[in-house]
Amino acid sequence: MLEFLQAAEEAARLGGQVLRQWQAKFTVREKSKANLVTDADFASQRVIHEFLRRRFPQHGFLAEEDLLEAGGNSSFRWIIDPLDGTTNFVHGFPYFAVSIGLEHDGELVAGAVYDPSHDNMFLAAKGCGASLNRRPISVSGVRQLDQALMIASLPVATDPNDIAVRRFLKMLTHAQTVQRTGSAALNLANIAAGRIDGFWSTSLKPWDMAAGVLLVREAGGTVSRIDESDFDVDMPDLLASCGGIHQELSDVLLAVRG
Repeated sequence: MLEFLQAAEEAARLGGQVLRQWQAKFTVREKSKANLVTDADFASQRVIHEFLRRRFPQHGFLAEEDLLEAGGNSSFRWIIDPLDGTTNFVHGFPYFAVSIGLEHDGELVAGAVYDPSHDNMFLAAKGCGASLNRRPISVSGVRQLDQALMIASLPVATDPNDIAVRRFLKMLTHAQTVQRTGSAALNLANIAAGRIDGFWSTSLKPWDMAAGVLLVREAGGTVSRIDESDFDVDMPDLLASCGGIHQELSDVLLAVRG
């Protein structure tokens, strides 16, 4: 496991280095309405993929920018987001990250989330805890929703009547505050570090969540679907929290019907 975690960390740092190099020279296009992608996304992904494929040629790969490789006979799959928070990156807002998770037989076992703007490296391995820059981290002790800092992830170019928007507005009347930041990977990492108390979304992809979910779990938090059923990284249904407010969060969100 240590070998996998070290590889994830090194690959994430390589991707972050590429992002820093591209900050002043990237070009942007829309994958869909309000859904941006830059040259930096592709450059970071290429470096990460090449590094990990050299180390683990039999492993499978799934990454945001059209990368899907089944691998050999291995039961390992790397799940990669080379730039989570592209819109923030484009605008120079320093809340974006590289996210690399490793799955074995359908179970998340290692993860790295790297924030290159602040040189913060979040790491987790199954059964080994979570860390930020080599120091152990744990979720907050918040147990009341009205004392919680919540984060929501809304679909891009969403309609005002979308259930995700209505859930956001509902949560405003229950939590101490509700924010929208633009990087799911960093949101999850910051739950693990005790800086955020809860986060939910029904519009994420596996690469947005894989590493961060393991961080939250290994830091003592709780991860499920919004209805508290078992989380599945391949399903766009996530509720992550410090734990003490998890059921209350679920109840508030489920009270808003589609």
